[in-house]
Amino acid sequence: MKKGIVLFILFGISLLIASCNLDDDQQNFHFATLSGVEANFPDSFELNKTYDIQVTYLRPNGCTFFEGFDVVKTGETDRDIVVIGSVFTDNNTACTQAVEEVVATLKFNVIFTGEYHFRLYTGTDENEDAAYIEYTVPVVTVPTN
Repeated sequence: MKKGIVLFILFGISLLIASCNLDDDQQNFHFATLSGVEANFPDSFELNKTYDIQVTYLRPNGCTFFEGFDVVKTGETDRDIVVIGSVFTDNNTACTQAVEEVVATLKFNVIFTGEYHFRLYTGTDENEDAAYIEYTVPVVTVPTN
């Protein structure tokens, strides 16, 4: 009985190894920046709280998928936000070409007082320079009882 189990396991492992094609070094995706449309920030932040910021971006086709946000700290309370996607590039897959607006959630933790300044990347302008929508959110002090 034990020999049968061992042979079954060895057969399964050899089947897995034989089915992998390690010679295929071609990537079937690449990362891309996606254009932000808007972000819904609250009117103010409270220190040491985490907020869910709804960010609307453009999904350019059916082969592009949301991966996350690239948030760059450009100053103590200054942040540049870029939506990052992955683009599936398998030539055997047909992609819809419909552009759609999609909403993703950015979790943001407030750790400084003063005002936060955000710039949401929206793409490039006619001069091929980066374009942004800017938001300013003050941090308020909540009285304690």
